Amino acid sequence: MFNEQEKEKIISVLENDGVIAFVTDTVWGLGCLPDREKAVKKIYEIKNREAAKPLILMSNEIYNLFRFVKPIPMSAQKLIKQHFPGALTVVLDKSAETPDFVTSGMKTVGVRIPDNPVFSEICRIIPGHVLATTSANISHEPPALTYQGAVDCVGSKVNYVVNDYGYKSLGVASTVIGFVDGAVKVYRQGSVRI
Repeated sequence: MFNEQEKEKIISVLENDGVIAFVTDTVWGLGCLPDREKAVKKIYEIKNREAAKPLILMSNEIYNLFRFVKPIPMSAQKLIKQHFPGALTVVLDKSAETPDFVTSGMKTVGVRIPDNPVFSEICRIIPGHVLATTSANISHEPPALTYQGAVDCVGSKVNYVVNDYGYKSLGVASTVIGFVDGAVKVYRQGSVRI
């Protein structure tokens, strides 16, 4: 999908503490490499985001996320098998690999595998294959749903807006779930019904 120039641009931006905007299956996102504190701080500045709100980790394959979380409970594994890739974010206990600056000091981290070929390709080519992410918008405003929307909203603040190659966001945020004493707790109802 990406030519060599595009690949080099994306990798170079991310390796140099940059932030990219990209299409996903739900809404447009902002992302950086999860171990780059400077880039994570930049995402918070771009969005004017409250420091208490964590980012989530997204990849193209679940096994790329294993090192960032503690062993995944069976109840979570079942839902992951059912709904990944897709519009479900699962909040799990984080491992020591997940920096506190990504999770706002919380002991948990949300993980997701978007069902979008452009996003999958980004993850496939970047170091570590994982992005620390959030929606592409200014806090409390609607997220961008198109390439032009992303350019208008955050284009002047991010380091690069990745072409969507004709793939569209559906416009409904992901469902966010966690587990309390083994039972599923829905933190945000999105397009996936649990």
